Amino acid sequence: MSSSFCVLPILPMKILSVNIRGFKRDGKADWFKRMIASSSPIVAAVQETKCKKINDAWIEYLWGSQSVEYAVKYAVAIVNVYGPYSDEKKKRFWESLDSLCSFDNLAWVFCGDFNEVRSASEREHTNFVHRRASLFNDFIHSNGLIDVPLLGKKYTRISDDGVQFSKLDRFLVSTSFAHMWNDLYVSALDWKLSDHTPLLLQNGQVDYGPKPF
Repeated sequence: MSSSFCVLPILPMKILSVNIRGFKRDGKADWFKRMIASSSPIVAAVQETKCKKINDAWIEYLWGSQSVEYAVKYAVAIVNVYGPYSDEKKKRFWESLDSLCSFDNLAWVFCGDFNEVRSASEREHTNFVHRRASLFNDFIHSNGLIDVPLLGKKYTRISDDGVQFSKLDRFLVSTSFAHMWNDLYVSALDWKLSDHTPLLLQNGQVDYGPKPF
């Protein structure tokens, strides 16, 4: 009876940590590549890459080899929103949110009471102002945001007299955030103690019932 075994080489413990402050500035990508080649770490932890997308080819270029595995965690920014009512304040409001979205290295979540609807179908027994809705939709489309679907309710706000209904509350997320968690949806919670329904953002498969022919 014979047996065989192999001895795996023990690699030197070298872990490189770098706050790069943007790969696409001042030749930092080539500088990082030379650092990898000279120090030969087994793990490199990089912060503040400021890269919107990272793929296999980019990692292989930096590492100098195809024998590499990687994981990416994008920074998430959550903005709690309470939108103003007047037209003048709304204009400044959308401009301020636009300026936030210019930081495209972040995964964005905007949630709360936007105090605005996107279409006439999101209001009942209350005035719909097309100009205001257009500004809201322009903000969403120009920044590539996703209006996460709301399940279980059509409206999120009801007036004290129970006559006026509107969808003022929602979650808007960037595509990078949606890619981090698949199958996002919003569910409405109990709203007995408020004129606005609480909303819960979550992910997972949703059973919509049997499919019709």
